[in-house]
Amino acid sequence: MRAIGNFLWFILGGLFMGLAWWIIGVLAFVTIIGIPWGRACFVIGQFSFFPFGKEAISRKELHLKDDIGTGGLGLLGNIVWFVLGGFWLALGHVMSALACFITIIGIPFGIQHLKLAGIALAPIGKTIVAKEVAEMARKANAEESVRALRANA
Repeated sequence: MRAIGNFLWFILGGLFMGLAWWIIGVLAFVTIIGIPWGRACFVIGQFSFFPFGKEAISRKELHLKDDIGTGGLGLLGNIVWFVLGGFWLALGHVMSALACFITIIGIPFGIQHLKLAGIALAPIGKTIVAKEVAEMARKANAEESVRALRANA
């Protein structure tokens, strides 16, 4: 089912938004200082080509620890990203979502565009993993939280 969803997605609009991510990534690489954002653009662009079966989650949520992208520098990076490129990519995804919502069969694609719009607003500190990996990470985090709560009680 994922393969069919990804195939339809790619043909009916995923190609255009994935290329938009890659174009912004190339522009970021040209500036030299934008290389970290450019790398993220290529990863998320690939995700934008074939999003079904994958999910973007926080690296902190996945690894249970902060890194440079999930702390204060990541927040600063996301603010710079939003001003320079994130707003425009998010706008493209929202416009694509509205076009998809016109038909009943397009509703799942529209929902996926809205998820990608959210990622476009703040991609620093996130990673793309299989849905099953994201689910297992969330389950492990919940178990860890329960253990911590029981230890403090």
